[in-house]
Amino acid sequence: MTIYCDSCILISFFDHTGAWNQRATDRLAGLAGAGGLIATSDLVRLECRVKPMYLGDSARLAVLDAFFARLDVRCVPITTDVFERATAIRARHRFKLGDSLHLAAAVESACDSFLTNDNRLAAFTDILVEVLP
Repeated sequence: MTIYCDSCILISFFDHTGAWNQRATDRLAGLAGAGGLIATSDLVRLECRVKPMYLGDSARLAVLDAFFARLDVRCVPITTDVFERATAIRARHRFKLGDSLHLAAAVESACDSFLTNDNRLAAFTDILVEVLP
């Protein structure tokens, strides 16, 4: 099973404490325990690295870079086909650009599901959207 993780999931996993961190940690641990793969994109990587880079937090950047280099983390490409699908998603659902690109990347790379904490994205039906409670 391959689950594309929305940026908000990984940001919660790495940068937050409390309930959001625990939900993300539990879900990603469950995926790893089942032998699943995490799918991301360079857009996810960018969004996760902005704050630590702004803060000059080289230790946090190293942790993130190590995560994105793991064997169970697959970086899917954002190709022309992804942009075409994202255009259609954005036109049909009026989602934000980043959300449309993430969903399109997940669909085009044949992920099994899309993991987010954004309830609005559950309206998208071209892939199973799992919203963390």
